[in-house]
Amino acid sequence: MKKIIALFIFALFTCSVFAQSNDIWTAFPNKDSTLTGFKDKNGVVKIEPKFTGFTIAQKFENIMAVSEEVNGKWNSYYLTKQGKIVGVDSLYVFDNGPDCENEGYIRFKDRKTDKMGVFNSEGKIVISAQYSNLTKVRNGMISALKDAEKQQDGEHFFWKGGKEFLIDINNKILIEDFAYNDNLNFYSAEKSKEPNKDPIRESFLGVDGQYYSFINFDKEFKHWLENTLLKDLSKANLEKHSFDKITYWKETDGWIHAPKTKFINQNYTYLKLKLQELKNPKTDYFISSGGLNQFIFESDEYDIYFNNCNESKDWIYPTMDIVINPKNKTDRGQDHFEFLRTENGYKLISVSSRTDNLK
Repeated sequence: MKKIIALFIFALFTCSVFAQSNDIWTAFPNKDSTLTGFKDKNGVVKIEPKFTGFTIAQKFENIMAVSEEVNGKWNSYYLTKQGKIVGVDSLYVFDNGPDCENEGYIRFKDRKTDKMGVFNSEGKIVISAQYSNLTKVRNGMISALKDAEKQQDGEHFFWKGGKEFLIDINNKILIEDFAYNDNLNFYSAEKSKEPNKDPIRESFLGVDGQYYSFINFDKEFKHWLENTLLKDLSKANLEKHSFDKITYWKETDGWIHAPKTKFINQNYTYLKLKLQELKNPKTDYFISSGGLNQFIFESDEYDIYFNNCNESKDWIYPTMDIVINPKNKTDRGQDHFEFLRTENGYKLISVSSRTDNLK
């Protein structure tokens, strides 16, 4: 039998992070909500309100991006819990927002070279600015693009050429020619002498001659949908595989959050018939992956699915949205069944009906 080793690279390199993260500071505003400061868990002010602009972190765990006005000038930098300032004017900004730490690491960009690197929780450079692009650290691993050429397309840019790798936080290459894929669950990493035969996994040959395999979220969800949910569309099974609250859309009221038992009981006929359509090969539908919407799922029970900057942690907890088109091509609208990946499997969390008849 081939030997399979589960990889927990994150644990090997970041044990110190947990010791520092027990007391996470929380953001609070000044009187007119123009500046942000941070308090510890006991309410003691650790940083008086002085940050604005790029300071989007709502929780200060180890290191964060901040900006403040000093003598009429804007200063942006990374700040550690110990008060160390690093990466002055080197914030990595994507989609109009600065990077947020993950696993105690945060990305930065050298403005002179336009290359990216990584700081650790102490503000030390663990990966120098030598890459065209880097993902967040995920289980101690990073997808890296090197020597690519930036191409402009209107207001947007894209990368052309270059070499792609999977590296660890010591900048050691684990896999060469590793094409970026946000469908992979890096926290499911396993290593073996032969490619993994699990149909929901993808295997890649490492530079050490071993194979690294990862669960593919898309394959995992489709396998679960076919073999777990659609085989039993009873009320009990639907409830078992639903989030405690199901959020649904009503044109007159907007998004409504309802207890799952109540929602399923009141809408069971619709839910069963629509989901049964997925068994018909002629049904026109597709599955779209994404992340939980922070503007809809705002209460404390959803906190685990967002990071310190209130960004969806879709690299661990993606959403899978089943979008069903109407049978009559002239009809408008679509039916949506959104499932969230949780620690206890996929859960139905949101539903919208094109006929707006949910209750």
